[in-house]
Amino acid sequence: MANATVILKKGEGRALKAGGAWIYDNEIDKMEGAYENGDMVHVSDFDGYPMGQGFINTQSKITVRMMTRRKDVTVDDAFIEMRVRNAWEYRKSTVDTSSCRIIFGEADFLPGIVIDKFSDVLVVESLALGIDRWKPVILEKLKQVLAEDGIHIRGIYERSDAKVRQQEGMERIKGFIGEPFDTKVEIVENGVHYMVDVQDGQKTGFFLDQKYNRLAVQKLCRGKKVLDCFTHTGSFALNAGIAGASSVLGVDASELGIAQARENAALNGLSDRVQFTCADVFDLLPELEAKGEKYDVVILDPPAFTKSRASVKNAVKGYREINLRGMKLVKDGGYLATCSCSHFMDPELFTKTIREAAAGVHKRLRQVEYRTQAADHPILWTGGEQASYYLKFYIFQVVDEK
Repeated sequence: MANATVILKKGEGRALKAGGAWIYDNEIDKMEGAYENGDMVHVSDFDGYPMGQGFINTQSKITVRMMTRRKDVTVDDAFIEMRVRNAWEYRKSTVDTSSCRIIFGEADFLPGIVIDKFSDVLVVESLALGIDRWKPVILEKLKQVLAEDGIHIRGIYERSDAKVRQQEGMERIKGFIGEPFDTKVEIVENGVHYMVDVQDGQKTGFFLDQKYNRLAVQKLCRGKKVLDCFTHTGSFALNAGIAGASSVLGVDASELGIAQARENAALNGLSDRVQFTCADVFDLLPELEAKGEKYDVVILDPPAFTKSRASVKNAVKGYREINLRGMKLVKDGGYLATCSCSHFMDPELFTKTIREAAAGVHKRLRQVEYRTQAADHPILWTGGEQASYYLKFYIFQVVDEK
C-alpha cells in the first residue's frame, strides 16, 4: 500500500506522460510522507494531478518505476496475478510458447524483471529493488498460471548478475530458486535442437528474440554456402544447416560459445555440414576476403556495440566495418542478413550505416525484408530510452554495380 507521494517538478515527467515507466531523480520536486526504498509510492504532477503508483529507490537515478497509472488500485498479489496472466495470454496468442520470454519488464508493465521459459525451466533476471520484493509472488503466480495449461515447471534459476543491479544498491546474485536441477536444458526452436546452459550462458542462457528472424533466413539457405558471424551457440548457422545448406561456417570469439555450438550441431546431426571456428570476426573477414572466399549467404548478428549514447560514434564504425566486409564476401546476387541489438543504434542510424557500407564497396542492396524482435519481446510504444524496441534485422540481396 502506497503511503508516500512523489511530486514532479513543473514541466517534468515528459517520458512518463508519453507512456514511459521511469521517473528520474532530477524530475522530482519533493516527496511527502514516510517510505523505505522499494516501497510503493503515489506519483502526482506539480499541480497535484495523479499520475499513478510505482516503487521508489532513492539510490538509483531511476528513482520511481511505475506499476500502474491508476491512483485507486492496490498493488497486491491479485494485481500481480493479473499482470502475469495477461503476459502469458499474450504469448499464447502471438508466439510458440515451448520456449519464450514470458515477462519483458516495462513492456509487460512489471518494470525491472525479465523471465524466460526454456521448456520446463524458468530463468529470472531481476534488476530493480521494488520488483525484487515482488519476485517470489510473480514466480508463484506464473507457476500457477502455467499449471492451469498443463505446464509444470521443474526448476527456476536466477541470473540477476548484471552490473546494473549495483546502481540500484543491490548485490549481483546467481543461483537456484528452490530445488537444484540440471541447468543444461534441451529446447527445440524452428525444428532445431539446442542445449541451453541457463547457469553459464550469456544473459539468461539463449537469445530468444531472434526466433523468427532465424526462421526467415532458413528459406534462403537450401543448397547454399553460408557464413554466420557472431554465431554465439550456433543458432543462425544451425537454422541454415537444418534448411539444407551445402556448407555453413559459424564464427565467434567465445571458446565456450563455439564448444556449445559444436555440441548443438552434433545434437541435430549436422556436424558434417555445419562447422565452427573460434576467431575475432573483425580479423577473420579480411582474411577470408584475401583468400578469395565467396558465400551465397552472409549473416551478421553482432553483440551490442554500444550500450550508451556516448559510445554510438564508435559503434557506427564497427557496424559499418562488418557490413562492408560482409558485403564483399557475398556472391553477386547472394544475400546478407544483418542486424543490431543495440537500443542506442536507432533504426535510422542503422539504415544509414548500412547504406554507407554498401556505397563504400560499390554494392547495390535490394531489401528482401525488415524485421524486429519476436513478439514475446513486445515493443511498447513510448518515448526515449525506455522504449523496448531494440532489435533491427534486415535481409538484403547484394548485387554488384554493373
